[in-house]
Amino acid sequence: MGENIPKQYLKVKGKELIAYTLEVFQNSQYIDEIIVASQPEYFELINDIKAKFNISKLTKIVEGGTERQDSVYNALSSLTANANDLIAVHDAARPLLPVNILNSSLISAKQKGNSVVALKARDTLVNTSEDVLGYLDRSNILYIQTPQIFSYSVLMQAMKQAYDENFKGTDESIIVSRAGHKIYFYEGVFQNFKITTKSDFDLFSSLCD
Repeated sequence: MGENIPKQYLKVKGKELIAYTLEVFQNSQYIDEIIVASQPEYFELINDIKAKFNISKLTKIVEGGTERQDSVYNALSSLTANANDLIAVHDAARPLLPVNILNSSLISAKQKGNSVVALKARDTLVNTSEDVLGYLDRSNILYIQTPQIFSYSVLMQAMKQAYDENFKGTDESIIVSRAGHKIYFYEGVFQNFKITTKSDFDLFSSLCD
């Protein structure tokens, strides 16, 4: 993003990006508790956001890790949870998650054991790693989003196995799948895009008008 602070703390319409994300989970009837993993120097700002926007379900702020996996594990380790409690992992930089998608994916996870929000590929996809271009069958391609929802016991066991085997996963679905569990996908929407670049941020800003 080229900014001097992490993107989730940039403001749009006077509100930090992470505040929009937190409000989605605050407004879900199925969410009991919110935990944020963050750099310690932003703990005070997150507490200010909690108070300003009445994010009453935010119960803990834990120190994030070097990788996403480490941050999620730190948050998991701070919990006192039952084996079957559902854990929804979400990117702070996906502030436009519709609450109905969150709720429906939680219900699906309750029924099937897990739920990973994903978007079907709509564009032509090409593998350029070979001399001859390889056109991929997009009917079998999904863009993985968040939330990614698993039971506490399954996610914790898969995380511990990954650490035991020195495996670093880019998301929770890879870690859980690698531990031998079938992954169930729930159809997402384009507006649940991850803000990564300046153009993404500008798009989000325009959608907040």
